[in-house]
Amino acid sequence: MSATFADAARRCCALSARLLGWRPAEFWNATPTELVMALADPSDIAHLAPPSRETIARMMERDANG
Repeated sequence: MSATFADAARRCCALSARLLGWRPAEFWNATPTELVMALADPSDIAHLAPPSRETIARMMERDANG
């Protein structure tokens, strides 16, 4: 994956604003699972898994060092 954590966060924040009407505070207070559930097609929810803590930690570390 070539995107940094910050890049991915900006895209997700913009997407949640457009599709869900969320303000930045609502986005940042949501968990990854809540965001996935809010954006997912209800018939596909059983197949979606949020990123693990380890994946998020790796993305954040890569962003800090990149």
